[in-house]
Amino acid sequence: MAVCARLCGVGQSRRCRRRQRHNQQDQGSDSDMEEEEEEQIVGPTQGDGGAAGAAAAAGPSVAREDGSCHVNRAGALDRGGTGPPRPQSLADLPPELLVEIFSLLPGTALPSVALVGKKFRQILNTETIWRRRCMAEFDMKEDLRRMEVGGVSSRDLYVKLLHPFRHILGLWQPDIGPYGGLLNVVVDGLFIIGWMYLPPHDPRVEDPMRRRPLFRIHMLESNEATVECMYGHKGPHKGDIQTGKKDEFSTKCNQTDHHRMPGGRQEEFRTWLEEEWGRTLEEIFHEHMQELILMKFIYTSQYDNCLTYRRIYLPPLMPSDLFHPGLFKGTYGSHGLEIVMLSFHGIYLRATKLTGDPNVPAGQLTLDVDLSRPVVLPDLEHQRNIEELSRLVLGVHAEVQREEQEQAKDAPAAGRGAAEGACGNASAADWVEEGRVACSDSCQPGPSTSTSPPEAQPFVLPLGVMARNEVYPRTCRKCFYGTGLIAGHGFTSPERTPGLFVLFDEDHFGFIWLELKSFSLYSRLTDQLAHAHAPNMERFEAMLFNMQSWTS
Repeated sequence: MAVCARLCGVGQSRRCRRRQRHNQQDQGSDSDMEEEEEEQIVGPTQGDGGAAGAAAAAGPSVAREDGSCHVNRAGALDRGGTGPPRPQSLADLPPELLVEIFSLLPGTALPSVALVGKKFRQILNTETIWRRRCMAEFDMKEDLRRMEVGGVSSRDLYVKLLHPFRHILGLWQPDIGPYGGLLNVVVDGLFIIGWMYLPPHDPRVEDPMRRRPLFRIHMLESNEATVECMYGHKGPHKGDIQTGKKDEFSTKCNQTDHHRMPGGRQEEFRTWLEEEWGRTLEEIFHEHMQELILMKFIYTSQYDNCLTYRRIYLPPLMPSDLFHPGLFKGTYGSHGLEIVMLSFHGIYLRATKLTGDPNVPAGQLTLDVDLSRPVVLPDLEHQRNIEELSRLVLGVHAEVQREEQEQAKDAPAAGRGAAEGACGNASAADWVEEGRVACSDSCQPGPSTSTSPPEAQPFVLPLGVMARNEVYPRTCRKCFYGTGLIAGHGFTSPERTPGLFVLFDEDHFGFIWLELKSFSLYSRLTDQLAHAHAPNMERFEAMLFNMQSWTS
């Protein structure tokens, strides 16, 4: 009885044929057809003396009365078996199956596969393998076909562009003094592009983020990766990217004359002001605000897109989180809108600046909220009274100070400094460690243990509290005691001042700065950011620790 052979039961054979003749001539014909099929996929295969060549040279089969066959140790079909022929090694599989297998391996493993032998090296020339790796690892789709038509293969695209620059994909913070920033490096079509994310124009926190390309990398003009600077208003020009330390890289513009404008610095300032603030200097009547804007232009424009970037991560979501952590844009008085990263650390909620200003620079802890100290708001009539709100919040603040003083007295002398720093100007190590201890030692359940959402309650700002956003939510979920960081120009005399954290919904929160009598409204960034999440909480906390030291 003839048997329809399938190798190992893996995938489908190109042909399913019944073996009805058992003479040597027919077997030789079948072997020739298999070799011809392999040549169509990966080119002609020549024996190199290895295991693959020995397995390909199949000897004559042994005929049995029942017509069945099996593969002996030499690779020949022995018609004494009852099952399908079984290859003795991976090299015995037909080329089309090897293509499928290699397509599932990560691209970083394929160079090791090529070292096995000549047959594997030839199969790795198949475009299907590299096309699938580009799609699986970098989410490239229809652009690959267009790239191949233009003469650039998927293999070259992976080997010369995507793989060498994979380490710069994700979120980064530029080293621009106190101002910081947010850079997102992504695979965008046939390019790797570094997009600088800018907040909306003040004070429209609900508007989407603005994006400006700073550099791009591509292979459109040659068979090698080309880096171009996108800064300025004269189109792309020559640039360079240098990767040295881990989680750090630098950009350099090789043609800074492309950044200059015919009208000189005045024209450059007017253009920058319109892009940055959406208005002219004459429309900004506040003199102090004009000084801050001019200072920022002078400081940031001196870099000419020659910057160093350090990797940052989005915070991981933990089961005890009150709501989803992430990035928010918020109002900061005369400084305009700034970007903060909100994260949870046990019973503490913290907001760290990604963009900053000369008073409180990027990287600093702008908000520190104690979720174990909720504040119950009075009725609307009493909410309008700033004195009533101050009495509630300052009462909690005094209680916190008493507890910390008692803890400082009981603590050993060696740990007294850390205990005192938790309320004052705590270092990054202090508050990271504090959050870790609170998460492990607190006996209270997590804030989000309840499955039903909290009931909304009416909310109104007290009279006399300044708000750049006249339109804000009039209901809130919860309120908590917290502190906000204020400082003088140049980050002098930093101080944590008490305030009220107001959670409106999953995507909006606010903070009332009692000492400043001002209100900041925050709205979530809804942009999809790939290659951005921290692998674990320990890695994220270490990043926060380093971020604060960058701008201290």
